[in-house]
This record gives sequence, structure tokens and C-alpha cells, in this order.
Amino acid sequence: MILKIALPKGSLQEATFGLFKKAGWDFRVNLRSYHPSCDDSEIEATLLRAQEIARYVEAGILDAGITGYDNVCECNADVHEVCELLYSKATTKPYRWVLAVPKDSGIKSPKDLEGKRVATELVGVTKRYFEGHGVNCVVEFSWGATEVKVPELADAIVEGAETGSTLKAHGLEIIDTLLVSTTRLIMNKQAWKDEWKRKKIENIAMLLQGALTADGLVGLKMNVSREQLASVLSELPALKNPTISPLADEGWVAAEIIVEEKTVRELIPKLVRAGASGIVEYPLNKVIY
Repeated sequence: MILKIALPKGSLQEATFGLFKKAGWDFRVNLRSYHPSCDDSEIEATLLRAQEIARYVEAGILDAGITGYDNVCECNADVHEVCELLYSKATTKPYRWVLAVPKDSGIKSPKDLEGKRVATELVGVTKRYFEGHGVNCVVEFSWGATEVKVPELADAIVEGAETGSTLKAHGLEIIDTLLVSTTRLIMNKQAWKDEWKRKKIENIAMLLQGALTADGLVGLKMNVSREQLASVLSELPALKNPTISPLADEGWVAAEIIVEEKTVRELIPKLVRAGASGIVEYPLNKVIY
């Protein structure tokens, strides 16, 4: 059997390929192709704009896909959410869709936009947002560079932001957040009922999440004399209790732990002073609990 999966083309493409490679799947694509090859013969991949993926998954043309929660909401796609994947092109922070206005506009809330014009790429969500606030305004689609359209072409914008720095650079201030979005692995509801496809996508989800969990972590191995074991263990900021294994020399043990990579530069000298030796640091591809 074959699992048909859509991967996002564009800004998330390289990050997505990198995540899959760390999880165990190697996708390769040439510049003109929309069908990456995969070292798993049970997967057939298609590159699509993230905004389109939810529609094709809902329709059953594709079994599964990776896209933003905002794209699912924009087209009201009726799909099964397999899991959340906290990664993006720039940061692990969620992607926020915010309502922004010029700092000197006097607009302080959505109510102040009654009868005014709002530009955005997220038209459906924005229209439902203003309807929910009882505000009648013109919401028009923006083809990009939305932040430069105020105040000449629009009174306000709804724009996606990871850090908000671009909005600030254009003299805009955020007055509300419409939606907080992260990347999601989604699946067609009929495909989810298929036992083989469901197990396949669950395996993929488990390893993708394991790869994300491992990001920023490393493993440490070390030898410790039993006399100094308590002293060394007191220095270990373990995610869980460290693994202790006996060595051929009964007076020594091997200790192994997972720690945040950023702590290692200060941790290793402490471990050496506490009595650890033969310390080995190694990278992690996946951590699965």
C-alpha cells in the first residue's frame, strides 16, 4: 500500500525535509519537480503550497499532509489532526495572526474599524473574527507585502508574525491576536479509518515528535568510581534518573544521561571536579518517551 502525503513547498520546505531526515526518512527533490523521491517505498510525496494542503487532504486526493493550523482554519477543512509539530522556518515560537494598525491612528480595538478597510492574506478567518465582534468592515485579500498598505490602501491589516519585528519596523502596533498557529500533521478522515494508513502515519508522527524532542539535547556518558558516584550524581540535571551500569572493575560504574546541549559547557567541568572521567558527549536524533 501507499501513503500519499503532502509536504509544504516554500519557506517550510527545507525545515520539513530536515525534520524528516532526522526522524528517518530521506526526501530528495530537484528544482523543477513537485514529487520528491523518498527512501521509503510506501510513501508518495507531493510538494504543495501550505495554504492548499488542507483542502486536498479533506477531499481525499491526499491521505495526509503537513500544514499550519491557520491554513486548516482558513478553509474550514474537516480533517483529523494527528499531532502538533513545533517547528518553523525561523523559530519554535507559534505563528500569530495579529490585527495591526498605525501607531498614531487612534484605533485601539476591532470596534474602531467599523466601516473601514482591512487587508490580509487570511480572509476567511478575518471575516469570521469581525463578524464575531459585530463589526461591519471591508476585508480584502492581500497578495503580500501587507504591512506597507496602511494607511494609504487600508486602515488596518491582519498579518502573520513570528516575532513582530517587521510590523514594528513599519510603524505598526498590534491591538489583538486572531489566531495562534503551529504546524500540524493532518489526515483525511477516511484514510484515518484505514488500519494500515493509520498505523503508518502514527509511526511517522511518533518519530517526527521524537526528532523534535531531541532538538537541543545531547547524551553524556562517563565513568565514575563508586566512592564518588553520589558526588557526580548531585551535579546531573537529569530529564529522568540517570542510567547506571556496572563495569568490569567492581569499584567503577558507567553513568549515562540526557541533558540540554547549552548546559554542557558548564556541566562537564563540574562533573570532572566531582570525580567523573572518560566523559563522552554524543548527539541525539530522536528522544521518545
